[in-house]
Amino acid sequence: MQVRFRDTDSQGHVYFGNYFEFCDEALSAYMRALGMPWQDLVGRGIDIFYASATCDYVGSARFEDIIHIEARIDRIGNTSMTSKFTVRSDEGAVLARAQLVSVCVDPATREKTRVPEDFRAAVAAFENT
Repeated sequence: MQVRFRDTDSQGHVYFGNYFEFCDEALSAYMRALGMPWQDLVGRGIDIFYASATCDYVGSARFEDIIHIEARIDRIGNTSMTSKFTVRSDEGAVLARAQLVSVCVDPATREKTRVPEDFRAAVAAFENT
């Protein structure tokens, strides 16, 4: 993706919180690549809420830089999953490493629910390709 002006701060580099927005977009793209887009899960009665977000900032991206976000699901628990991300410059330098922990919930009750078996299988198949 290309860094937009609105992604930067007064110091001229990407505002730290925007890396989480980039990771959120990358996770959505990952889920679409699995054939399990978020909207389909919601239609089946499963929503995903973020429970934790961490990021280590290693480098800096600026307006109009091209960045690449690598996404993978690192762990799937009973009701949660941990996604890991590496943000790189167009030249391949690591700019940030992030982690998001997501919890599956029933959208009507907001109570935790089990990660669907077909989602687990899709992740396992995708990660083994």
